[in-house]
Amino acid sequence: MVFATNKKASFDYFLLEKYEVGINLVGTEVKSVRKSKLSIKESYVKIIKDELYILNMHISPYEFGNINNVEETRTRKLLMKKKEIRKLKEKIKEKGLTLVPVKVYSSGRYVKLEIALSKGKKNYDKRQSLKEKDIKREIRSKLNV
Repeated sequence: MVFATNKKASFDYFLLEKYEVGINLVGTEVKSVRKSKLSIKESYVKIIKDELYILNMHISPYEFGNINNVEETRTRKLLMKKKEIRKLKEKIKEKGLTLVPVKVYSSGRYVKLEIALSKGKKNYDKRQSLKEKDIKREIRSKLNV
């Protein structure tokens, strides 16, 4: 089940490689995520001391929570093997790429995050993708009529 997607990511970036990572959450955060009370539009992933973190991911406080509720936009650790993190770090340094969160979903009883190794689009690339989107929409409408 998908809880949140970052539609802006595919518009602003070329998504080259996708990875599945776990998120280190507190109990009340998990309950809010399962109710889809989160946003990853403004968030980004950063490697700090060979560990992955997601910053600015907004998870609303659980409404029936108590004093254990945590800050909404706190920095959360992402769970990935060290070897893979080092490979990502090399690719980011070498090619000038970035890590972008794409979607949050459940895998069994766990909450997972899909991140993508991506390259930023220029304005002309964005215009081109908008043109392609419009052409596809027109074709679909003419075929359905």
